[in-house]
Amino acid sequence: MKETIEGIILNETNYGETSKILNILTKEHGYISVIAKGSRTLKSKLRGVSMKLIFANFTITYKESGISNLIEATPINSLKNILTDLKKMNYATYLLDITKSLLKETSDKEIYEIVKNTLLKINDNFDPEILLNIVEIKYLKYLGVKPNFSECFNCNSKDILTYDLKLGGVVCNKCYQDGYLFSINTMKLLKLFQEIDIRKIDKLKITSQKTKEELNMFIQEYYETYTGVYLKKKEKLKLFI
Repeated sequence: MKETIEGIILNETNYGETSKILNILTKEHGYISVIAKGSRTLKSKLRGVSMKLIFANFTITYKESGISNLIEATPINSLKNILTDLKKMNYATYLLDITKSLLKETSDKEIYEIVKNTLLKINDNFDPEILLNIVEIKYLKYLGVKPNFSECFNCNSKDILTYDLKLGGVVCNKCYQDGYLFSINTMKLLKLFQEIDIRKIDKLKITSQKTKEELNMFIQEYYETYTGVYLKKKEKLKLFI
């Protein structure tokens, strides 16, 4: 059945001598595979729209099971600022990688909007590291391990002191025993990241290096302890910037 869908190419694989298999995250059908026949030839009209990070309306012959066929594509946004900036490209690629890992666990259609809006914000020059922190926190919901940042895990008090990674919950002053004390600002941001609508972000700046380090430490340790998703460390991303 021929239809036009909105999507973002997460990755591409050469197929045969002249074609590609494209894995596309779509608004309408979630994560699908599409064959772009002849797209590796110089004269193909599909050549320029059969690459990772193409955000477009794709006209396809859709197959619910199996591989669909790409007919044509019309870009929605070129994401030029990402594709011409190595730092932005590194973070955008990281976003696609963690999303592919998540899609092994769930096919929730909300994920498409998160990816789309994050890429658009990166392209609009918002801080990509903070944006990825927001995504990493949001993805925990779809992995079934959404943290509760509002109530002490032991007594349900809302007077929160810190998050105890060993116990898997926030603790209040009365229930705190030991462990790392995250700053008040970090705790507020973790809760905000869980709730914020990425599309509506108009300011995004964290000046404290300590806060940035604490956010990354929490996210890294939480993923390692409670999920099966491996995260690249941000330090490794920065090596390529």
